Amino acid sequence: MDLGLKGKHALVAGGSRGIGKAIARDLAQEGVDVVIVSRTFADLEQTAKEIEDETGAKVIPIALDVTSTEQVNRVVAEASDKLGGLHILVNSASLPGGSASAVGPIETVNEDDLMSDFDVKYVGALRCARAAIPFMKEQGWGRIINISGGNARNAGNLSGGARNVSMVHLTKTLSNQVGRFGITVNCIHPGTTRTERTPELLAARAAQLGVTPEEAEQQDFAHGSPRGNAICRMVDASEIAYLTTFLASDKAWAITGELIAANGGVGNSVYY
Repeated sequence: MDLGLKGKHALVAGGSRGIGKAIARDLAQEGVDVVIVSRTFADLEQTAKEIEDETGAKVIPIALDVTSTEQVNRVVAEASDKLGGLHILVNSASLPGGSASAVGPIETVNEDDLMSDFDVKYVGALRCARAAIPFMKEQGWGRIINISGGNARNAGNLSGGARNVSMVHLTKTLSNQVGRFGITVNCIHPGTTRTERTPELLAARAAQLGVTPEEAEQQDFAHGSPRGNAICRMVDASEIAYLTTFLASDKAWAITGELIAANGGVGNSVYY
């Protein structure tokens, strides 16, 4: 299927590693030229070279702190200038879960860390979208995809859960505001996803259980496990990327303001 993406231009926030890196790679494989941004330029530079060598697409690394409005405005304009326009924005610029001091019992929540978590994920996505939309309007075509997370549907995480809920609200609100300009806005809830961090996390989980990392993963995703999902395996970052690329494509015009959970079928709740 031709997704109609060849020659399009994208900015992927959080594109140096993890889900953001997988998305940047998949877009590049479809012929999209990409600017990847995050705080650490060395990681960006390495990722850009890796994806360029693999796909032949143009991949430009630019350091960006999404908590700075001035930086966001400058870098988005620079990205559009270097690419020759901007069609796609992917907001994936935060680590999952939130700060350790902002996720526990309410008595121990650090307000500064909680606000910092929101500033990066929610307000950072808002800043990037606000800066990118004028360039998309110039093209008469745009796609914004917000990477949120399944904690939005689970009580308990006062930072990660609340931030992810706010991303869904942002998605629907923006879709109503910009649809008439040819811009769609959608949101993805990944669940537990295999990235570069997975071996370290599995090793810690294995030590806790007294088993090997492979056994820990098998136990967590066994049928009926409370930590597992319907497909009985961990979703890979590349699978989140495939969905993102489709939502960014010319085939996804009918989908906007929507949330898609890409977690392998977690839980028994019915959403309608």
